[in-house]
Amino acid sequence: MESTSRNLPAAILLSGGLDSATVLAIARARGCVCHCLTINYGQRHRIELDAARQVAKALGATSHRTVEMDLRTIGGSALTDAIDVPKDREVNDEVPVTYVPARNAVMLSLLLGLAEVLGAADLFIGANAVDYSGYPDCRPAFLEAFERMAALATVAGAEKGVRYRVHAPLLDLTKAEIIRTGTDLGLDYGLTWSCYDPTPSKLACGRCDSCILRRRGFEEAGIPDPTKYTGGLGR
Repeated sequence: MESTSRNLPAAILLSGGLDSATVLAIARARGCVCHCLTINYGQRHRIELDAARQVAKALGATSHRTVEMDLRTIGGSALTDAIDVPKDREVNDEVPVTYVPARNAVMLSLLLGLAEVLGAADLFIGANAVDYSGYPDCRPAFLEAFERMAALATVAGAEKGVRYRVHAPLLDLTKAEIIRTGTDLGLDYGLTWSCYDPTPSKLACGRCDSCILRRRGFEEAGIPDPTKYTGGLGR
């Protein structure tokens, strides 16, 4: 997780959420040639796919691909299975049922494949170890292990000596710090999506873990939240 060089290609994992959009803005500000990858994995909040397209376009990504991969076949998560999304939960380090088994391992592997095709050594992900709802695949140990695996799992790494770097610039930031960073870089957070359980009319629930963290982050940052919430929780 080192600094990047300007004008070199970088592969960005872009979900359409607040964190990944901020990471794209950071990579762009560092002078990277940004190639974005979005994963349609059968998530119930598929509205984030539209957000990803808007963010990639607004931030001038050089390319944006969407991979179709249905993790509903595996299930085991409130985001991919017939399990209720927790509401009004006090967010802590306990791993919630919105954890998607091995999601970041799978997604980073796809991003690694794209990076190898592009000739890129830099991979960016919006992992956060502060406001991360307890997900183990957002922890530094996982990201460091993935870098070691990448050196062994690719022709570029094993035979050509390419040293892949996983950049997680938000890893130690609070949600408020993330929001301030993106705002300073000119990111329009109104393009992003966070809610795990949107209404049919595309309003954010305001009560799932992701909404709670987002709302709290904007409040602590002292910046208006552009999200439209249900139940009169609006801006």
